[in-house]
Amino acid sequence: MWNGDALDLDAYLAHLGYEGDHSPSLATLRALHRAHVLSVRWENLEAVLRKNRPLDLASLRSKLIDNPRGGTCYEHVTLYAAALERLGFRFFVIQGRVQMGETKVRAESHAMVVVELEGRRWLSDIGFGAGPLEPIELTEATDATDGVWAYRLRREDVTPGVDGWALYQPTREGAGQVDNTGDGWMIRYTFTLNPQYPADLRVSNHFGASSPHSPFSDRVFVQRVHADRLHLLDNRLLTTVRPGEPGPPETRELEPNEVPKVLADVFGIELSAEDVELLLPKLV
Repeated sequence: MWNGDALDLDAYLAHLGYEGDHSPSLATLRALHRAHVLSVRWENLEAVLRKNRPLDLASLRSKLIDNPRGGTCYEHVTLYAAALERLGFRFFVIQGRVQMGETKVRAESHAMVVVELEGRRWLSDIGFGAGPLEPIELTEATDATDGVWAYRLRREDVTPGVDGWALYQPTREGAGQVDNTGDGWMIRYTFTLNPQYPADLRVSNHFGASSPHSPFSDRVFVQRVHADRLHLLDNRLLTTVRPGEPGPPETRELEPNEVPKVLADVFGIELSAEDVELLLPKLV
C-alpha cells in the first residue's frame, strides 16, 4: 500500500545515519523514529514557492534524502511508512486535528503512524517538526518523556461525542499559549484511530500546499529539533527553545536577505539560486 518495494531503504537509512537492526521490533522502531526526527527537517518551502508538494517516492527521495531539504508531515509520513512497510512492521496511518491550545474543532491536517507490536500500539509521530523523539504508547493515560521533551497522552472526547486521544505538551513561557489544564499543559493535537490511506494524504497535502485557507501555503515555516533544543523560523522570526531553561525563548527578527543563510546554517536547508530568488519577495 505504501510502496515499500519502491523505496531505496539503504539510501534512506544511510541518510538517517541508522546502522541498527532491521527486525520489526520495538527497539528498531524507537531507534528509527529518533533518527528520522533528528535527521529530516520540517519545512513548507515548496508550498510557499510553488503551491505544490509531490508525494511520490521518487520526488520524496530527491528532496528529503538526496538533497539537504525537508518537508511537511505528509511527505515525512509517506517516506516513513514506505520504510516501515519494507522492514515488516504492522502499522496504519492516521490524521489529527492540530489544536495548539485552541478548543474549537479544526480540520484534520496532521499525519502520523500507529505501529502495532505484540498487542500494544505506539504513536510514532515523526512529521511534526518539534515532535517527540520516541514513540508514545497508546493507553488510556500515558505520561511520556524522551529525556528532554515531555508529553501527556489522554483518552477523551476529542470532538463532541467522539472518543479519541489528545496529546498534551507543556506551555511555553512568553509564547502566549493556552493552558488547557490549569497546570501548564495545552493540547497539541487530537486524533482518532480512523485509518488513512495514500489517497487521503494526497487530498490533505494538496489543500495544505495550495489553498489560501491553509496556514502553510503562503507563510514560511521551518523547524529543526535537536536532542537539547528546537529552532523555529516563522516567516522572518527565528526562535530557539531550550527546554528546562527559565525565561522566554531566544528570538530574533531577520532581514529578508539573512534568511537563506540562516536556512543553511541553522536548519541545514540549502536552497538553489532559483529558489532564493522566488523566496525573498515572500518574506514580507
